[in-house]
Amino acid sequence: MHWSLLIIIFIVAMLLGYKIINRVPSLLHTPLMSGMNAFSGVTLLACLSATAAAVATGGILGTLLGLIAIILATINVVAGFGVTDRMLKMFHSKKDKE
Repeated sequence: MHWSLLIIIFIVAMLLGYKIINRVPSLLHTPLMSGMNAFSGVTLLACLSATAAAVATGGILGTLLGLIAIILATINVVAGFGVTDRMLKMFHSKKDKE
């Protein structure tokens, strides 16, 4: 694929994602984050696969970009589960804590 096509796909996906998230009511953002963590996990697997392919072909730039993608996707997954865990702790009663 040409780089210009990849950039166009990225921009369209970014705009579409912004439009979809912007229309979700703020009360649903936190519960939906739990489901989005599963998608972040899939993104992490895709980053690992793409980076493995870049390493196999010997591309330094692809390997570096893949490493950056893996790091960012991992931060996204860990932070998402951390926020979800904090949200769920707010709904425990005092009896549950003891």
